Amino acid sequence: MSAPVDGGRRRFLVVSLTASGALLLGVRAAFAGPTPGVPPELLGDDLTELGPFVRIERDNRIVIGARGCEIGQGVITSLPMLIAEELDVDWSQVRVVQLPYGYIDTDQGPSNRYGDQGAGGSTSVSDGWKDLRQAGASARWLLLQAAAKEWNLPVAQLRSEAGEVIAPDGRKLTYGALARSAASIALPDQPVALKKPEQFRIIGKPTRVADAREIVSGRARYGIDAYAPDALVAVIVRCPHLDGTLDSFDDAETRKVAGVVDVIALPGPMPGEPFDGPLASGVAVLAEHSWGALKGRELLKVKWKDGPWSTESSAALAAAAKALLDANTDGTPVRHDGDFAKARKQARQFVEARYEVPFLAHATMEPPGALIEIRQDSARLVASLQSPGSASEMIARMTGLARKDIEIQMTRAGGGFGRRLENDFVAEAVSLAKAAGRPVKLMWTREDDLQHDFYRPFGVHALSATLDRRKQVNGWTHHCAATPRPYREGGGRKRPINTGCLEADDFPAGLVANLDKTFFSVPSGMPRGWWRAPLHTFHAFAVQSFIDEVAITSKQDAVALRLAMLGEPRTIPYSGHGGPTFDTGRMANVLKLCAAKIGWGERRSDGHGLGIACHFTFGGYAAHAFEVSVEGRELRIHRAVCVVDVGRVVNPLGVEAQMMGGTIDGISTALHLAITVKDGQVQQKNFPDYPLLRMAQAPKGVEVQIVESTADPVGAGEMGIPSVAPALANAVYAATTVRVRKLPLMPELMRML
Repeated sequence: MSAPVDGGRRRFLVVSLTASGALLLGVRAAFAGPTPGVPPELLGDDLTELGPFVRIERDNRIVIGARGCEIGQGVITSLPMLIAEELDVDWSQVRVVQLPYGYIDTDQGPSNRYGDQGAGGSTSVSDGWKDLRQAGASARWLLLQAAAKEWNLPVAQLRSEAGEVIAPDGRKLTYGALARSAASIALPDQPVALKKPEQFRIIGKPTRVADAREIVSGRARYGIDAYAPDALVAVIVRCPHLDGTLDSFDDAETRKVAGVVDVIALPGPMPGEPFDGPLASGVAVLAEHSWGALKGRELLKVKWKDGPWSTESSAALAAAAKALLDANTDGTPVRHDGDFAKARKQARQFVEARYEVPFLAHATMEPPGALIEIRQDSARLVASLQSPGSASEMIARMTGLARKDIEIQMTRAGGGFGRRLENDFVAEAVSLAKAAGRPVKLMWTREDDLQHDFYRPFGVHALSATLDRRKQVNGWTHHCAATPRPYREGGGRKRPINTGCLEADDFPAGLVANLDKTFFSVPSGMPRGWWRAPLHTFHAFAVQSFIDEVAITSKQDAVALRLAMLGEPRTIPYSGHGGPTFDTGRMANVLKLCAAKIGWGERRSDGHGLGIACHFTFGGYAAHAFEVSVEGRELRIHRAVCVVDVGRVVNPLGVEAQMMGGTIDGISTALHLAITVKDGQVQQKNFPDYPLLRMAQAPKGVEVQIVESTADPVGAGEMGIPSVAPALANAVYAATTVRVRKLPLMPELMRML
């Protein structure tokens, strides 16, 4: 029998023992009821209601559960590394498995037995830095206590290493041999002491992706791979008009297709209603197989009604944004320091420019989709997610089931970038499963994905700067006219209208005496959402391009000007995500390292241009530099350099990969990508219309330098992209003297050359 868990005792860590003698330990609140969907690798033959992180078998095999949503950012490796470090095992002993969503009911209300499992804002590592290490340290403490009891020795005389406890005379006991005894020992009332950094053996060591073998061999399980024996496959044709509705449809030919079971109308939200369910009205085809569903959808004859945004177009949005900036009235104040008007009157030099950024789609390699089974008293969801908690809430609301009876199996996702923070596809699947009375596997195509997304906002940035007689920037305005990121958000959320487009404390706040930031709202029916490093990719292009323009106008070196604006190393308040402070010294350091690595300041005679930019994103500091040339109608990227400071690094190999991936994603986005709208309809349908970077256009490599740091770690999934676009644009100017102020870069560059 397993050692019983006292469900009434509230404690951070819990311990149990399987029938085979495996020690199990996890982080949770006290709860009652079984743990749905716990991987069999983490369960014994007789486990008493436990949601574990760790299993130690008698033969000394170690299995660690990964709690986070793995969307390509590497948390399936980095988070278990934190546990393994404090557990004191060799990484080669560890097998990692993905944990399910861990909802539990407690006396204090809803909770999660594993802690935060979402993926957004690059917080997984910082969130787990202490609690996951504590889980490993507490397991090690129990094993040391068990060994002390076995040998009748003071625990202070014992040490652990590589999955063994070692006595002063050299005797050893494996963790597996101690597991049964350890499970009977009560945890201490106070947290166990954690290792000092100089004792780390796993943290800070380059470590390959935990499921790399599964990925390269095709055995990795993504949401799109989920099946159930009796599930119907569903595809949906959705209304192409913004806030349009279904008029009528003829499904006679569709129903003749072999395998088609049903055709169901799916209502969307009314104009102005929150996006709490499906994103658009549609008609679904349900079939016994994917061929039947897709073929049946081809034969549907559907008539749509235009919505209230039938005249919306990209050209009209740009004109509206520019008109708002020209009028400069009725804006939303974001920050106001000093007296910019006075600085403007006294300025020796004045610089101004405008920059335009487009709507962007997420275009994850794995489109949205979900497998849902709804039973009388329970439900099971298998999907690639970023917000499993919101999915759980949605299913409960739509089915009336208690959340504790909803099992969510989390898989590896083929990309996230913020798209999977929304669960509209889950809502579609639930609606169809309820109507069909059978499990449903909902599939999206690439066309569905590009035309029905929560897009990054469109906007125009107007910046101006004043310089005094010493060429120091003493005044700065940043006015932004954009389609606001907060738009028809569900759950009663109320964010400031400027959220995600213009923030009070971002650069150069706190560095310039006279500062004016103002936001102007551009009405639009385009759904908007979080897109990789949302605010920062939206405005870094404008801010960091403009600094170069100021440097050129005032005949200063672009790196020297940035360093002068940053000033002496110090911390200044930062209220945005990644705060509470911004460290000018850390920012200056990555900038100087990046400049040195690219060869900034060296005389060139080869026609190549160098460009540089830096940015603070979610607590991390990054700088990019590029060496480029323009040959005919081709842009050649000869070198790409990225320097990053994300605090103490858990997995250097993972951080390096994230910076490489972010840089390539940033290049692809900056050069080619834009979502446009005409007559209230998205114009892009597939990758020919939304062209990703080709291998021939990419740099031969990305030179990544990771700054050594003793600061607590932050994530790395989004820091490697915001400074890419401005560094590229600055490099293009250096090579051609053509200043590109509108993205995507290549169409605009070709127009201007």
